[in-house]
Amino acid sequence: MKQPLLVICLLCLSGMSLYAQDKTPFRRSTYIKVNPARLINQLEFTVEQELTQRLSLELGIAGIYTDYPDYILARKIDIGQKKPDISTEQFVDGRGLGFSASLRWYLVTQKDDISRAQGTYFQPVLLYKKVFYPNEKINIRGTEYENTGDKDVYAVQFLLGRQITRDRFIIDPYIGLGVRAKVYDYNNFYDNNGVADSRDGRLISVLPSLHLGIKIGLRL
Repeated sequence: MKQPLLVICLLCLSGMSLYAQDKTPFRRSTYIKVNPARLINQLEFTVEQELTQRLSLELGIAGIYTDYPDYILARKIDIGQKKPDISTEQFVDGRGLGFSASLRWYLVTQKDDISRAQGTYFQPVLLYKKVFYPNEKINIRGTEYENTGDKDVYAVQFLLGRQITRDRFIIDPYIGLGVRAKVYDYNNFYDNNGVADSRDGRLISVLPSLHLGIKIGLRL
C-alpha cells in the first residue's frame, strides 16, 4: 500500500514541476530600437535577437544626414591632433551610412533573483561608417574646379547597460568606452601663382571615444 502511494506522490510532484516549468518557458524575443541620442546627425535603427537567456545578437543601420559633430571635434576642439582639409560646408552637408554588429551578454537575467539588476548587460560592438562629402566648387583664374572628399570610420566599443522592459516597451540606457579610427581622403585645388595645383591628401586619426546614450523601442 505504501509503495503505490509513494509512486502517486512522486508523479504528482513531477507533474507540478513540469507545469511550473511550462508556465514560464523561455521564448526568444526580437526587439527593434531607435537611438534618440544620435538624432543630431543620424537616424539609427537596431534589431536585437535573443539567442539564449543570456546571449543576444544586435545589428544596426544608420542614415547619416550631416557630419557637423565631427566638424566640432576636428576643428573646434584642439588637443594637438592633425586636422583634415575638409571645409565647414562639406562637414555640414556630409551624407553617409553606418553599420554595427554586436553580441550582448546579459549578466543578470529574469531567472536570477536580483530584480533590481535584471537586464544588466555587457556588449562589445564593431562599427563601420562611410561619409561622402559634397563636391565644393572653387574658381581659380576663371576656371572652375571641384574639391572632393570622403571618410571611413572603424570603431570598437565596449558598453555596459541595463535593458528595462515594461510590457512591450523597452528603455536601454548604456555607457562605455572605445577606440575609433577615422580615415579622411580628399583632393583639393589651390591657386599656385596663377596655376591650379591639385593636392591629394589622406589623414588617419585614431582616438579613444566615450559613449553615453539611451535607446528606446518595442518587443515584437
